[in-house]
Amino acid sequence: MQAKETLFADLVQGKAQQFQVPLYQRTYSWTEKQLRQLWSDILEQAELIERGEKANTHFLGSVVLAPSPQNDVTFARWLVVDGQQRLTTLSLALAAIRDHIRDASPRDAERIDEQYLINKWQTGSDHLRLLPTQADRPQFAAHVRGPLTEQAAGSGVGAAYSFFRRKLVEAADPAAPQDVFRIEQAITSRLTLVAVTADRGDNVHRIFESLNNTGRQLSQADLLRNYLFMKLPTRGEDIYETYWLPLQGSLSNEELEQLMWLQLVLDGDDRVRRQDLYAAQQHRFERGKATEEDIEGYIRELHRSAALFRRLLHPEEEPDTSVRAHLHRMNVWQAQVTYPALMLLLDRRERGALDSSDTARAMSYIESFLVRRMICRVPPNSLSRIFQAVPGQLPLDVPVADGLHQLLSADNRFWPSDDELRDKIRKAPFYQFGRPQQRKMVLRRLEESYEHPEPVDFAAAQLTIEHVMPQSPGDDWLRMLSEDVADGERAEDLHARLQHTLGNLTLTAVNSELSNHPFERKQGLLQGSHLEMNRRIAATERWGAKEILARADELADRAVALWPAPLRGVGRAERSRDWHLAHQVLAALPHGTWTSYGDLAAFLGSGAQAVGNHLAGTPGVANAHRVLTSEGRVSEGFRWPSEDEGGDVRSRLTTDGVRFTVAGSADPVQRLTADDLALLVAEDDDRTEGQVPAQRPPGGSQGEETRADRFFRQLAADDSPETVEAVRALFAHWEKLGGWIGHGAGQVTTSAFLMLGEAGAPGRGIWPMTLYPGGGRGGTAEVVFQYMAAREPFTDRALRTELLTRLNELEGVDIPEGKLDLRPNVRLSVLEQEHNRERLAGTLTWFRDRWEERGTA
Repeated sequence: MQAKETLFADLVQGKAQQFQVPLYQRTYSWTEKQLRQLWSDILEQAELIERGEKANTHFLGSVVLAPSPQNDVTFARWLVVDGQQRLTTLSLALAAIRDHIRDASPRDAERIDEQYLINKWQTGSDHLRLLPTQADRPQFAAHVRGPLTEQAAGSGVGAAYSFFRRKLVEAADPAAPQDVFRIEQAITSRLTLVAVTADRGDNVHRIFESLNNTGRQLSQADLLRNYLFMKLPTRGEDIYETYWLPLQGSLSNEELEQLMWLQLVLDGDDRVRRQDLYAAQQHRFERGKATEEDIEGYIRELHRSAALFRRLLHPEEEPDTSVRAHLHRMNVWQAQVTYPALMLLLDRRERGALDSSDTARAMSYIESFLVRRMICRVPPNSLSRIFQAVPGQLPLDVPVADGLHQLLSADNRFWPSDDELRDKIRKAPFYQFGRPQQRKMVLRRLEESYEHPEPVDFAAAQLTIEHVMPQSPGDDWLRMLSEDVADGERAEDLHARLQHTLGNLTLTAVNSELSNHPFERKQGLLQGSHLEMNRRIAATERWGAKEILARADELADRAVALWPAPLRGVGRAERSRDWHLAHQVLAALPHGTWTSYGDLAAFLGSGAQAVGNHLAGTPGVANAHRVLTSEGRVSEGFRWPSEDEGGDVRSRLTTDGVRFTVAGSADPVQRLTADDLALLVAEDDDRTEGQVPAQRPPGGSQGEETRADRFFRQLAADDSPETVEAVRALFAHWEKLGGWIGHGAGQVTTSAFLMLGEAGAPGRGIWPMTLYPGGGRGGTAEVVFQYMAAREPFTDRALRTELLTRLNELEGVDIPEGKLDLRPNVRLSVLEQEHNRERLAGTLTWFRDRWEERGTA
């Protein structure tokens, strides 16, 4: 047996060879959770390459190989006993890079193919450098060889390839562009593997067990603590009692590790990674030949800094009112990426370099930087790098607050100007970007800017974000919108464009029965609100496009005053960022789906004509042919961007899994709306706006309407008695299975969750669907594939696919596979049919059984 450290490039390139995954191995099973972690590691290595750093590579894991029985002298074949998930994933990532650059750099695309993916002169299955199990082989071969003619149901291979295609488009973001060839280099020459090569007769399974039999590792903080006190042979006990024990008592181990990392950053090391904390600090001590006095000084400084760090974690410990308010908002925003800058400000204040007033002013620049970028939809992926660099890059020749203002205003920081902020408040779908608590904080700050003499107690108020013009408009709303439409636009298009913009959003704690009713019925309720912004809405005679845009302009004036602008004279690339977002979401379109010019325009905050012009004039946009008219037809003005890519568009759409009706239109069931598009590029799953129940809901007190009562009252308002009784029976069946019904805390939109476990316990709570009353259009059941994908055992795409197949057995239900990562709706009225009720009951029993088996599989 031989074991050596190697790189992916050294392992797979060179002479013709093949790595064969044995048939008894499990199929490809990496989920998006593992893919996201790997992508983060790849980007980190690409950044280190850009800086010219050669020392820090990333250890990916082991690969155990054994000679294949089919091995021969001229063509080496290896069995992959362990490591097939890593090899398959890296191969798919390189296939995605090849396809990403194919149009712009065909020679490099061919080079990637021949170096890492194929054996050029071999035929048949030998053509592939990696040969997965039989179950994964057709999909893997199609992605390596192309073109993909059919996407297998539940294909993890296809999902991984699509993930990398999407991330490569995202990496081209002008706010933080990453060179694709550095990404390739990171994959092939910066991810290290331990390759264990067995001889014939070696017990490769025993080797596999030894490599994977690892215990709990010490944290970076544990390692550094042990090192520090080994360096204190004479003074350790006193220092431990005086400084370390109080330090350890005031912070958790994870918080202490973060403080140690921040200490390195504050000392000007803007390149240190948290996982390299121990090695970096040890190197500094060894290089400086640290004495016991030096070690003691370092621990004393940690002890001093801990009091400042606690103010970031617990803003109530900050004595100054203004600074405390800024720290509290940063806490609500979950802005841990800003900690290097915030710690620097608190440290400089404590050392006398600035007072509390200047500290608050500097923090206002940080808050504005975050808020303006969020409103203007600047991706947050570069924030960590920006703020980690602050201590080392802060100008020394100007006051601290002014220096921070100058630093954040630099060209490559993308701090939006007043003009861009105003434009995005008018046009951009604010509700679809950022996290729920961030959106709510923006609205709260805007409300506070009115300086009402009797301000709302936001800590006690149960406020949620409400769409004044509802997300599901009735006929009255559409008739009013039709008065404002421009030429060639429908009321539905205008609604899609404006519904999520800031001008149409407010904070309320009103009763939910008015959620979708005409504006006249909302006015009285809003007039009685304690919020000034709601009283202003209620004073308006109607609520159409003109009124929404007028309110957007009013809020923009307040936003400009609240959040300071960057320094002038900074060049920007706003429009290119908008189109980058379009490219990103089109690259993420699942197999078997399409969208319209209007849907894409509503998602971007743009116009349908502008979208069409851009796609027609921009070569290399992935899936541009899958943008159709609202009727599901190819636009008359559509042209392939290059001659090489020509061909019949409908045939290409069919290859992509898009179905066509008898009338020749793309199947409307497969269409992705603007809301669906927003879900495709969202990075987290906390978009339920506080509706997921954290625990079993308590019953109401005597005379008080419970959430369950309110849900059924709303359901009965516009669904038949048969549907209402079918839902009651569904809930009874679910409780008989051991589940429980949780109801969302939303005061406007009520909901019901079919829960298993406890929602508040990470990794334990799960729910297959959420039920909503219709608000005028009939109740729906939202199948939450998106959330299931992060919860065992439904991280397995094949299980989610089976759930989709079972649901589609219900008469009147047709969920396309392309929505397997979204949250498609099913009408509750289908439960009026007895055979549908029976099939759904069986499907929920199957779901429960799979969840209960998760720990024994």
